Amino acid sequence: MIKNSLVTFRPMRKDDLDSVMVIDRLSFSMPWPKSAYVHDMINNSKAILLVAENISGDSEVSIVGMIDLWLIVDEAHIATLAVHPDFRGMGIATRLIEQVLVEAHEKGARRAMLEVRTSNQAAQNLYEKFGFEVVYKRPRYYVDNREDALLMNLEDLDGWIRSSDKIKFQKTSG
Repeated sequence: MIKNSLVTFRPMRKDDLDSVMVIDRLSFSMPWPKSAYVHDMINNSKAILLVAENISGDSEVSIVGMIDLWLIVDEAHIATLAVHPDFRGMGIATRLIEQVLVEAHEKGARRAMLEVRTSNQAAQNLYEKFGFEVVYKRPRYYVDNREDALLMNLEDLDGWIRSSDKIKFQKTSG
């Protein structure tokens, strides 16, 4: 799949939305409407939207992942994150989270939070690797099946940034 290819990360653009919507529909039982992404790109100056692009050996480019984060005062709220099913397990979600948390920190975030379905153990495991901890259960949070959500917080984003042994991230540009 990714043989002879390169995955890069950059800000989401309007022309990415059709691909983002495909990933969203393949990933979630309640996908976001396109208008939500458009709103965050155009009207929400506190949103950080990134995509992962797969550039194959024959120069074909495809969007394989996306993340949308909202800055609320000094808190980074990961609103949605998904990777195309054909590209899961390759570290793309990890890199998207790393990129967006670094950018959010540069813009003043000191902590991060998100909600995740109680049944989504793979996502919970991923977030725990970043230091996110379950702080609350939101009963019947998801309207499609009334499933509970776990509220996960990363209280010390400053500490995560300082202690991170990750590569130095190249700042994304828009």
